[in-house]
Amino acid sequence: MSATRRQILARTGALGASLAFAGSLTEIFAGTATADTMGRRGYGPLVPDPHGLLDLPKGFRYKVLSKEGDPLRSGEGKVPSNCDGMAAFPGSPAAAGPRGRRGSTYLVRNHENRTNSRSAVPRVRELTYDPGGEGGCTALELGPDNTVRSERVAIAGTSTNCAGGPTPWNTWLTCEETELRAGEENYTKDHGFIFEVDPYDPRRTGAVPLTAMGRFQHEAIAVDPRTGTVYETEDAFDKPFGLFYRFLPEKPRGGRGSLRAGGRLQALRVPGVPDLSTIQEPGTTFDDVTWVDVPDPLARHTPIRFQDFGRGGITHAQKLEGCYWGGSCVYFVSSFAHRAAGSAADHYGQVWKYDPQRHRLTQVVVFGPDSDLQLPGESPDNICLAPSGGLMVCEDGDGAQHVFGLTRRGEVYAMARGRQNIGTPEKPEWGEFAGVTFAPDHRTMYVNCYTPGTTFAVTGPWGSEAVT
Repeated sequence: MSATRRQILARTGALGASLAFAGSLTEIFAGTATADTMGRRGYGPLVPDPHGLLDLPKGFRYKVLSKEGDPLRSGEGKVPSNCDGMAAFPGSPAAAGPRGRRGSTYLVRNHENRTNSRSAVPRVRELTYDPGGEGGCTALELGPDNTVRSERVAIAGTSTNCAGGPTPWNTWLTCEETELRAGEENYTKDHGFIFEVDPYDPRRTGAVPLTAMGRFQHEAIAVDPRTGTVYETEDAFDKPFGLFYRFLPEKPRGGRGSLRAGGRLQALRVPGVPDLSTIQEPGTTFDDVTWVDVPDPLARHTPIRFQDFGRGGITHAQKLEGCYWGGSCVYFVSSFAHRAAGSAADHYGQVWKYDPQRHRLTQVVVFGPDSDLQLPGESPDNICLAPSGGLMVCEDGDGAQHVFGLTRRGEVYAMARGRQNIGTPEKPEWGEFAGVTFAPDHRTMYVNCYTPGTTFAVTGPWGSEAVT
């Protein structure tokens, strides 16, 4: 995946810094979870797994749903590598229908393959965008006991499918985190697009790029369920850094396939703030933000973040990654910023909130040059809301890799630890976690190990009285 904050700090000699967390985490859980469970501090210590795959607290169990290199149950090839962003969708309340079988849970899983990957997404007719692309998505149908009923290719021939997000009409928007064009590497088509994936029957969405939503290094999206506006983050490590976008569709909330009708792509401008890293005070609010039309969403000649946005310029931020809808606002994350990489100021992570009804942008959280490097809030990767309150955060760093829980009070607890050593006995290494998500009934947590690509289902006393 992209360079982590720890790796960048190691290169710049800043890894020894330690700073205090600033801000209130309560804000980022607005309207999302039960009240009294927020103060709980976890489910107890992690118990070593005798099978050497996944350590969990006592009372929790895991099942391996799928592993890189194993045959896909569809017979289309092998399970691809680099398991990344993921979401879970409910089956139809009817016995059968366009939303799948009753009682089933449907997973759509990204594979962040670029070229020369260990195991590419198999190219399947009707589902392949570019024969030169090795990325894409796979889809799993799970029974009530997490038995895998089916596993198949959902889209192929894309590149660097990192994150994305679900839509209110129960499809997945998978994002290409690249700007490579036809003729580069092995590609026959331009890349850097969003694609819609139907988790129930991928043939209904095919492999059609949503070109009006822009061609850039996409990371994640969130949809306003009231208006259908799609918010998008751009994960750019090098300067000029990425932008925060909104897409105003021609057919708001139009359902599967509606985003193909087009719309307007705009980028956020905060007057007088060319770089969000300069804002270091949680609670800072801007009531004069504007949205500026992107001159060339397809980036035919110039990447969008380089384009001329006219008088007033545009607002950039390094490593814009997480994006999700909570309550009546959209939240987005700048995972880190560092002067040595070209940012105007240093921080170890920011969370921003945009209120579309008030046209107001607020900095909710900042982890600055004194924050605890062990906190999952520093450079978080994939995140999701937990059923008992708080967040689940996938760690993206060096050493042991965890899924951490984070309460509203900022208390951190370990939920899972990876045990698959991809290094040597003398120098062990562990693959990071990604794609954490919960089943619609909140009884199962699904999570991927990026390397070796493994998808787990974790069950247990979710929401029960936790212990310290």
